[in-house]
Amino acid sequence: MKNNDKTYIVITGASSGIGYETAKAFAKRGKNLIVVARRKSNLEKLKEEIFKEYPTLDIIIKSTDLSITQNVYKLYEDLRNYTIETWINNAGFGNYDSVANQDLNKIETMLHLNIEALAILSSLYVHDYKDISDTQLINISSAGGYTIVPNAITYCATKFFVSTFTEGLAQELKECNAKLQAKVLAPAATKTEFGKVANNTSQYDYNKTFGTYHTSEQMADFLLKLYDSNESVGFVDRETFEFKLSSPLFPYAGNSGHNQKISIKEL
Repeated sequence: MKNNDKTYIVITGASSGIGYETAKAFAKRGKNLIVVARRKSNLEKLKEEIFKEYPTLDIIIKSTDLSITQNVYKLYEDLRNYTIETWINNAGFGNYDSVANQDLNKIETMLHLNIEALAILSSLYVHDYKDISDTQLINISSAGGYTIVPNAITYCATKFFVSTFTEGLAQELKECNAKLQAKVLAPAATKTEFGKVANNTSQYDYNKTFGTYHTSEQMADFLLKLYDSNESVGFVDRETFEFKLSSPLFPYAGNSGHNQKISIKEL
């Protein structure tokens, strides 16, 4: 049995940046929220900010580290009694370094969070909600999930996974006439804590580092444009910084005669 007749939007990585501003943007639309991140104090601050303007909303805080596999499964189990209209996998971080010199402890954590947690949560949500109308899964990738960026090879590889996984899932869901939509958002440079974490520094000046960048508020606005659309991809052009909506960008074999000739279980 569900807790009540309310519906919720889940946002992971909601303690700062795009996730934080996305929560506030959905609150403006009167959406109940389940916000997830490691830093409970930041989530409590977010909840307080939202309550000041929208005191009737239900805001659920879940403090957990999703780079730990058992926490990923526990989070989803903890939320089974809530009706989730949209799941947004935003949690993740980057790394700037050569492959030869990168900190493998950091890389291991990044792989767990950017790839493993996202794939598990996506799979669980799709399994439960694929036949429910007006549901969406939105995974946050990066412009680096469509272009290989020098000195960020491993990070880009994780985001290529996010992009291809989500685009492929969108195709799969359409082929079986599922009601749930899968979408991927690919930001370019955005002023968040990303720069500090990726460069292992306590200070990071976006004005000195980038000629152009978006704010977290702008990216939250782009995310809502994707949410409102029937397109599968929302991406920022790395050269013009224009936001565009499109159908999947990667080649998809579809019904090619070269595909595996084995029947696949229905979703």
